[in-house]
Amino acid sequence: MNETSSSFKAAQADFDFESYQKIVQESDHQKGRIYFRRTKNGVDAAFDMAGPAPKQVVYKDGKLYIYEKKIEQVTERTVGSNKSDVEAFLSLGFGARGDEMLRDYDVTMDGWETVDGIKTAKLDLTPKKENVRRTYNKIILWIDPLRDVLLKQQFFEPSGDYRLAHYTNMKLSAKLPDDVFRLKTSGNTRTVKSQ
Repeated sequence: MNETSSSFKAAQADFDFESYQKIVQESDHQKGRIYFRRTKNGVDAAFDMAGPAPKQVVYKDGKLYIYEKKIEQVTERTVGSNKSDVEAFLSLGFGARGDEMLRDYDVTMDGWETVDGIKTAKLDLTPKKENVRRTYNKIILWIDPLRDVLLKQQFFEPSGDYRLAHYTNMKLSAKLPDDVFRLKTSGNTRTVKSQ
């Protein structure tokens, strides 16, 4: 992973996110496209989500922007002192260095599983930092070892809720257009700043 990480610049893929809520035993699915790149200042990530509640999420320069298209609202959050944790979390499976992963997580190889016809390494991660464990106490990654790219990831919350992301049509590239990391809002959009 360290060798591949040093040459990693950017990736894009289609995704299917499943969010499961244990208390009501219901799942919600969102489909869309993810964009990820490393910059000299850290990482940028963007999610374009389709469906009945379309939204665009952009993380750039230590700020998170969530644009909810139906209500014409952007919620802006500054990650502040949590920037390194947020970027380490976003980088999981997208160019993260193996030694960084071992620094931040207890990692266990849980065998091999086939995802979309590709033999993947299934890794179980337990966050070492208490503040991260309060959000996600376990993470599973399915990584294609030949291309060192993520095909699936699952985040478990202490409540039993989880989020499962399945990535397809993964493309690694040296550069992505800046436009994918900009919100596409209308002239009627209002912005709310959140803590």
